[in-house]
Amino acid sequence: MKKTPPKLTVKEAAVGYLSRRDHAEKELRQKLKNRGYSSEDVEEAIAYCQDYNWLDDARYAGMMLRSGIAKGWGSLRIRQEMKLKGVHDTIVRQVLEGCEHDWYEQARDVARRKFGDAPADTPKEKARRFRFMQYRGYDFDQIQYALGSDDEY
Repeated sequence: MKKTPPKLTVKEAAVGYLSRRDHAEKELRQKLKNRGYSSEDVEEAIAYCQDYNWLDDARYAGMMLRSGIAKGWGSLRIRQEMKLKGVHDTIVRQVLEGCEHDWYEQARDVARRKFGDAPADTPKEKARRFRFMQYRGYDFDQIQYALGSDDEY
């Protein structure tokens, strides 16, 4: 069964996607290919969008960083989400290094909102809290700071 040719031109489809929200270059390329456009047409549309600055991975990475911080994610989780969306490692590194956010204080705020001020009284509870913070993307030092513990996990 052959796909029917798309009704929109590839440039119209690309601009349509970008008008709804920012996309990473890789993400937009994949969406256009999935719609049945040829690789040559997709590359031409990507270049067209970049020429007009409608498609910019650095801007997209900055948006993902702000969004991740708002969701209470740590830098490790944000980095992973950017990689999943296809943002190049160099851009990810530049955006995260340029960020002057206090990850330790954010980790403490996230832990306080989730667990309150009650101390973890059992090893099982400590492990549960530690796993939650790891899932959120905080590193070991940030988690220890957030949970206010010098204990070994």
